[in-house]
Amino acid sequence: MIQSSCLFCFGLLAKCREGGLKPMDAEQLRENAHRMVDFIADYYKSIESFPVLSQVEPGYLHELLPDAAPDRPESLQQVLEDVQAKILPGMTHWQSPNYFAYYPSNSSIAGFMGEMLSAGLNIVGFSWITSPAATELEMIVLDWLAKLLNLPDDFLSTGPGGGVIQGTASEAVLVVLLAARDKFLSRIGKSSLDKLVVYSSDQTHSSMQKACQIAGIYPENCRALKTDASTNYALSPDLLNEVISQDISTGLVPFFLCATVGTTSSTAVDPLPTLATVAKRNGMWFHIDAAYAGSACICPEYRPYIDGVEDADSFNMNAHKWFLTNFDCSPLWIKDRNALIQALSTNPEYLKNKASQANMVVDYRDWQIPLGRRFRSLKLWMVLRLYGVQNLQQYIRNHIELARQFEGLVSNDPRFEVVTPRVFSLVCFRLLSPDNDGDKGNKLNCDLLDAVNSTGKIFISHTVLSGMYILRFAVGAPLTEERHVHEAWKVLQDEASKLLATVQNN
Repeated sequence: MIQSSCLFCFGLLAKCREGGLKPMDAEQLRENAHRMVDFIADYYKSIESFPVLSQVEPGYLHELLPDAAPDRPESLQQVLEDVQAKILPGMTHWQSPNYFAYYPSNSSIAGFMGEMLSAGLNIVGFSWITSPAATELEMIVLDWLAKLLNLPDDFLSTGPGGGVIQGTASEAVLVVLLAARDKFLSRIGKSSLDKLVVYSSDQTHSSMQKACQIAGIYPENCRALKTDASTNYALSPDLLNEVISQDISTGLVPFFLCATVGTTSSTAVDPLPTLATVAKRNGMWFHIDAAYAGSACICPEYRPYIDGVEDADSFNMNAHKWFLTNFDCSPLWIKDRNALIQALSTNPEYLKNKASQANMVVDYRDWQIPLGRRFRSLKLWMVLRLYGVQNLQQYIRNHIELARQFEGLVSNDPRFEVVTPRVFSLVCFRLLSPDNDGDKGNKLNCDLLDAVNSTGKIFISHTVLSGMYILRFAVGAPLTEERHVHEAWKVLQDEASKLLATVQNN
């Protein structure tokens, strides 16, 4: 293998001497891509041997790598050896079957191959003419997914709206906020920006706050309405109505409401039909963020969680979270594409062409923040085709069943409690303090999190709900099986026993 790598380098040097480097040579690609696939396949075969959460200290890599790039080419073998010895130890292994933190970021063979094909073709599909297939496949695939989710016809490419793949849900909420902002300002005057008010719950993803900052919405006009355990941390329509009425009475203009299906902290589900009524009554833009839980709604039994989407102006989910589509792939559907285009369109001379000028095609550059865009629909298309709907539904149901099993394990141990009702595949729980002291309980769970993650055997994350430090156990990694869930519970029990023994001895 080393000899082959040396030959590869000598070949590059020879080509340089012949008149310049040729970085994309078909035969060299064939040879080295095979070796790279072998390396990645070996990584997945050995992934359980790595600590799930990286155990390195900040700055570790600066001590291992040179401070300047090499003047002469090095071998692929040398690079891969450095990846093995220096890069992998500094990784947190999101695809590990023992990864239970945050929410999943799914990889799959189909998703990987779609990503590889996208990288190999390497088009920059900002407008239809730059690669017609890229634009048209995206429209078709997002129509397929919209139909799986039973979204309203207005969200289809054949209607007044359509779908577009954003990089993340953060980008999705930003572009629809900009569309809503400009739509309202065109009606009430551009000098009225200081009057526009955004509404969400205090459980809404922080990307909502960032979007407001970017869009120029005044910080004091961003309402993150308080939630509590009485509504399972869902947004209260009564509280929303009350706050909107107060704002209107002071001359402010309610213009944007963001509801969530599957909040980050606890998978709370906001009451979409009632919130849609409030939004419609006040003429507001209604956006639904289903970044995590949207994938589950391809299963008929979970589809009711997005009832009310027919009255939404926009809807977003992350296929890269729980839909076996490699990061990044965040489908966004919008009911009125013109609102998005009017807010984001530019038309410099160098981008003009007959098809665009005649309004015969979709130019996705006008549906997003950047101009450039990758051929992301390839990987979603391959996931849908190579796995099929039934297998994808079963994949999601299996994770939900594993989470149900974990919930049962927690419930049967009197030292622990489940904090919020499990809705999808996230379990929120905590270790009970022996003396029921809130502050001590928070420290106890913080210490348990650190102890568990320091073992390297599993990785979980936390949140805070009603002042309580809560542990989160999210099932969703592609390789997770029942045995991994039970082994994770054993790690939690063992570390909890050590901590409780220390507390009792003190």
